[in-house]
Amino acid sequence: MLQTFPLAAAAVLLAVLSIAAGLTGGAAMAGGALLGAVAGFGLYHSSFGFTGAWRQLVRERRSSGVRAQMLLIGATALVTYPLIGWEAQTSWNMNPVVMPITLASAFGAFLFGAGMQLGGGCASGTLFTVGGGSTRMVVTLIAFIAGSVIATAHLHEFWFQLDDITGIPNIPAFSVISQFGTLGGMVSLAVILVSVWSLTLRLESRRHGSAEPIGGLSRGVIGPWSKATGAIVLAGVGIGCFLMFQRPWGITSGFALWGAHALEALGFSVRGWGYWSGWRSNQLDSPLLANSISVMNFGIILGAFGASALAGRFAPAWRLTRRDLITAVVGGLMMGYGARLAFGCNIGAYLGGLVSGSAHGLWWLIWGFAGSWIGVELRSRIGMDPPVSRRSTIAAGPA
Repeated sequence: MLQTFPLAAAAVLLAVLSIAAGLTGGAAMAGGALLGAVAGFGLYHSSFGFTGAWRQLVRERRSSGVRAQMLLIGATALVTYPLIGWEAQTSWNMNPVVMPITLASAFGAFLFGAGMQLGGGCASGTLFTVGGGSTRMVVTLIAFIAGSVIATAHLHEFWFQLDDITGIPNIPAFSVISQFGTLGGMVSLAVILVSVWSLTLRLESRRHGSAEPIGGLSRGVIGPWSKATGAIVLAGVGIGCFLMFQRPWGITSGFALWGAHALEALGFSVRGWGYWSGWRSNQLDSPLLANSISVMNFGIILGAFGASALAGRFAPAWRLTRRDLITAVVGGLMMGYGARLAFGCNIGAYLGGLVSGSAHGLWWLIWGFAGSWIGVELRSRIGMDPPVSRRSTIAAGPA
């Protein structure tokens, strides 16, 4: 049943956020708040996540969540690849995320993957479950922010020098759009997406005899939505980021900024850290509502808040077990730290990299999934998940 007061609160807070962001950073920031709210709404109603989808594939060989991710990436890239590749024709400069392949980013993605299983959600999953009323995920978010800002203390001073320290060279940034052209890049991405889709579908069919669909009925604004509906809505968010901000959707750099602002407010200066030198020093002197990623993050929380109220499911649980607290803190710290090393999270590096045409998105997927597999095993060993039979069809959680 619809919850009137939480819904009204979500609407008022979103209006305040949008107006304040607009006054601070202009129309684009106001639009970013609303775009974030759409993301939170879609994430919540479709329970669209990376953590639960990967856990379900590892534990139960269910692939619907992973296949929905392939749909999200493909639908986004159908628009972003032409936007990036045809800049000369459109005179519209894009800023895709194309990063090198490094040992540090592999370790970071692995750490993030394991951490998101312990923490109970990835970056987007943490935000939308916080908006949906999860008190445990509030703890995860605080630890996520702490881990993010801790990593910036020595990111440039150590991790970005790891190739010199170890003698293992970095692989330079590689863009399939630059190398193969727009259409060639789209074909190469399609090969990856179809391969992952086919492999995971085969794994599920072998285990269960058939595969769960990702489509189906979606119940309007009150939800729930199918995974396919969630993927298409989130693809719209990703495309909106390129149209509005000329870059892919990101989340975790906002967490590092929140942590840095908090430390500065407490009297601890981060300005001597290499990460916060150069252009990032301007972020420390500007309000958070002037940063598009921060504004969208706030919007995600409020969008999920409104969605949970419409669904009649906003009901924070205030009692947390000791294990809940410990795993939330440890998982959050691991995700925050790992995301900075890996140039982002499942949204900023994996999704953002692939829809930018960057090979580092695939690199992140490989190491992030490997870390997630270890995280799933850790969850089982400490009793976070019940034993699952070979023929189990237990649905994945909202993470």
